[in-house]
Amino acid sequence: MIHFEHPQLLWLLLLVPAAVALWIWLQVRNRKRLEQFADRNMFGRLIPDASPWRPALKYGLVMLGYAFLVIALANPQEGSKMVKGERIGSDVAICLDISNSMMAEDIQPNRLERSKRIVNNLLSSLGSDRISLVVFAGSSYVQMPLTNDYSAVKLFLDQIDCSLISAQGTAIGDAISKAMESFGYGDPDREWKKSEGRAIVVISDGENFEDDPISAAKDAVSQGVRVCTIGMGLTEGVPIPEYRHGQRVGYKRDNQGNTVTTHLDEATLTQIAHAGKGVYMRANNSSDVRDIVHLIEGLEKENYGEAMFSEYESRYQYPLVAAMLCLLAELLIFERRNKKVNLDKILNKSQIK
Repeated sequence: MIHFEHPQLLWLLLLVPAAVALWIWLQVRNRKRLEQFADRNMFGRLIPDASPWRPALKYGLVMLGYAFLVIALANPQEGSKMVKGERIGSDVAICLDISNSMMAEDIQPNRLERSKRIVNNLLSSLGSDRISLVVFAGSSYVQMPLTNDYSAVKLFLDQIDCSLISAQGTAIGDAISKAMESFGYGDPDREWKKSEGRAIVVISDGENFEDDPISAAKDAVSQGVRVCTIGMGLTEGVPIPEYRHGQRVGYKRDNQGNTVTTHLDEATLTQIAHAGKGVYMRANNSSDVRDIVHLIEGLEKENYGEAMFSEYESRYQYPLVAAMLCLLAELLIFERRNKKVNLDKILNKSQIK
C-alpha cells in the first residue's frame, strides 16, 4: 500500500486546475482580441506557422511535470515488511486550557482551535514519546492517559471544546498537578521513579485566577519534570464571544453589564516556564513548536520495550523521473510549426508513394 511521508504537500496539487483554468481564460481572451482585427478564417494566412495544439501540449506538459514534482516531494512510500525494534522515548503531558477566554478571536480562528493545531504539530514532530492529555479551566482532569497511540490522542483532541468543564476559571497549577499524576506521581499503585525524561507543556492565555502555578512548576522540577508554556493570544484586551446552539449571540458581560475582556498574560507564563526550567513561546498566529521539540529531544529516554514497526521504502524516484521527462519534452516542442520538419507533409508524401 502506498502512503506519503509528507501528505500535506499534496495540497499544492490544487494549483493545477486553477492554473489550467487561468490559461484557458487567457487563450480565449487572446482569441477574441485577434478576431477584432481579422476574420477567424484569415488566421491561417496571417499566421501560417501557428500551431493550434502545440501551446496546449507544452502547457499540459509543464502542469504534468509540476504535479509529478509535488508527488515526489511528498515522498510516496511503500511498506515492504514489519520489523521488530525497541521503542525509546520520553513522557510528555500536554495541558490544554479550555476556559471561556480561549474562545477569544485575537488569533485565528480562535485561541482554542489554534491550540489544537499546535498540539497536532507537536505530535507530528515527536517520535516514539508517550503522550498524555490534560484539559483544564477552573478544575482539570486527565482526558487521555499516557499512550503511544497518537491517532487516539488526535481523536480525543478533536472532541475538546470549552463546555467540557463547567467550573470556569483558569487553574494552571492544578493542571500541572494532574499532569504529574498522569506520569504516576502520587499514585500508590504505581512505582514512582524520579527521572529527567519527562516534560509538561501548558498551552494557555496565562490568566490564572485559581491557584499558584509557580509552586506547582517548582514541585514538578523537584521530581525532574520540565515545564514549558505556550502563550495563546495577544497582550491587548479583546472581548470573549458567547455562543448559543453554535451561533454567536454577543460577548461575555459582567454583573454591571460591562464587556469582559481577556488578554495574554505573558509575565505569568514566562515565570512558570522559568520556575519549571522549561521554555516559553508565544504562539499568536504561528504553530511553530521547534523550541519545545528541541527541549523534549534533549530529555533522557526510556526503553518502553519491543514494538513492531512498518519498514517503508521511498518511491520518490519514479515521479521525479516522470517530472523531468515532462519538462524535457516541453523544451523540445516548439510553439510554431517547423517548416523543414512538418508532420503533415511527411504523412502526405507517404500516402502518395
